[in-house]
Formats: sequence, structure tokens, C-alpha cells
Amino acid sequence: MVEALDLRQPGVAERVLEIQRLAYQVEADLIGFDGIPPLHESLAELKARQLRWLGVRAGGDIVAALGYTVDDTVCDIDRLVVDPAHFGQGHGSALVAALLDFPRITVSTGTANVPARRLYEKLGFQPLGETEIAPGVTVMRYARDEAV
Repeated sequence: MVEALDLRQPGVAERVLEIQRLAYQVEADLIGFDGIPPLHESLAELKARQLRWLGVRAGGDIVAALGYTVDDTVCDIDRLVVDPAHFGQGHGSALVAALLDFPRITVSTGTANVPARRLYEKLGFQPLGETEIAPGVTVMRYARDEAV
């Protein structure tokens, strides 16, 4: 179900970018802020990011993707995107669950993005605190440690 994605393969980066824009537009609407950097990222910028990628396909098409980094024993989820046409099907949970062997995982999401926060909390992530990124707009930082 979950597979490694190679953004150098034909069409993969383009599809990830398409999903990314769709998913981050939903988050922008939820949090009332459209300044989310990945929402405005170009294809070249996406390809230049030093991220490892996982994805989920349905009917042969990529419908969800997760980009992450690993530094020593910490895995940081840089972005988790699901095509809105495939929301509620467990794809986001499956992608995050594929990383649960890391001793520590960190992630942040818009405080007002209740669906994303529920997903992380359901998987054992604990809130670390909020940061204001624009007037009246905050992100919540989470971590999940191996002991959870």
C-alpha cells in the first residue's frame, strides 16, 4: 500500500505537486491563511527539496504523499498531502504509520487544522506548543517518541 516515491520518475513530481496544491488549499481555507509555503511552491522548488518521499496509490494513481527528513534518530514530517477526493480513506494515517519505527518523529500543522491534529494525536503525537506565523495564525508542533 505505502511505497517509496521517486520524484525523478516521469509524472511523479507533477502529481505530488498537484496533490500538494489541492491539499494545502484545503488547509489554507481551514486556517484562514494562504501563505503556506508549499501551496505556492513551483515544480522546480519541489524537486529541489531534500526530502524522502512515501506515497499511496489508488487505481494506479498517486493519491497521497508524505515528504520527510531524517537527522540522526529524528524523523521530521515536512509535508503530508492527500488528494481531497480521497480524504477519510486512511491514506494519511497509513503514510505516518510507515514512519513509526523512528525513535522520534516531529511535525507541525495549522492549529485550526483539526483533521490533521486529530490524525497526529490518534497516532500518539503529543503537542509541544504553538507558534504564531502570521497575525492570528498559529501552527502546532507535535512529537512522537518511541516509548509511545
